[in-house]
Amino acid sequence: MLGLFGRKEKKEGHLKELVEKEDWTGLAKACYDLGKGAMEQGELEKATLWLSRADTIYSASDEIYEAAGKPRLFRKEITEDCPDRLAELEEAETLYNTFPAKAEEQAEDLAPEQLLYWNLLSVARLTVLCERLGKLPGCQVLGNVGWAVETVLRALKSPISQEEYQRIQDLCSGLYELGDSPAFYGGGEIEVPNGPAFQVFDLNGMTGVHLMLESFLDGFLRDLASHSQGEEGYVRGEPIAGCGLLPDYYVRTGAGKLEDVPQIQAELERVRDDFAFVSGALSWEELAARVEQYQALDILQK
Repeated sequence: MLGLFGRKEKKEGHLKELVEKEDWTGLAKACYDLGKGAMEQGELEKATLWLSRADTIYSASDEIYEAAGKPRLFRKEITEDCPDRLAELEEAETLYNTFPAKAEEQAEDLAPEQLLYWNLLSVARLTVLCERLGKLPGCQVLGNVGWAVETVLRALKSPISQEEYQRIQDLCSGLYELGDSPAFYGGGEIEVPNGPAFQVFDLNGMTGVHLMLESFLDGFLRDLASHSQGEEGYVRGEPIAGCGLLPDYYVRTGAGKLEDVPQIQAELERVRDDFAFVSGALSWEELAARVEQYQALDILQK
């Protein structure tokens, strides 16, 4: 019988083999099996990780979806059972669910522009990570996140050019398309000092960091468009303060209970501090100083 270490090595080896073969249907099925097994063992964070990955992969294209959805002997189709299980997991008391619910509740106390600042600060902390991920094949779009943060910040004070507007629009499209690309779910990774490698696919958790970024930037473009028509104020966006938690990375690498992971504890504290910061009166200069500080931060370090 394989020990715990042996089982982990065997699982990782199998997934790597499927990626190398570009067997995306096989990868979706393998992730589904891991998620189903974890769910049956009561390991709900692992179940969320793997079932979400399966869902992302088989939803990436009609070809993968059709292949993954073929009936399995005496079992429900993966494409039918996986969403059912994910819906059930949405009721679990895990960080995947409790943090977004808390953020939604807190956001109700913020004015639209305050929520924009809260989101911007969270995105700023992803700059270093996204710059590194953006050097991987097919992931270049992530390398533009830092530029987008600086542009949004500057646009709060003075108008941006049409070329900059178009570049953010293209960035939104690129971020949305990234999730359906093999470059996203195909195992590209970067080294992490004093820790396991970080996979691009680790951005998949909590609806997907790439989709949170796309939603934030798309909302900002809508604000600019309304301002150009003479309207004032900001449209209320969705709170994405959890984009820097990166739970998939810590669950996948076996870091322990999410709430006890030092990096997650540190990020939760930054989110709380940012909320207090944007809730009071602040100047553009004060916001800019905090953004600059965050853009130099390696969020994967303690």
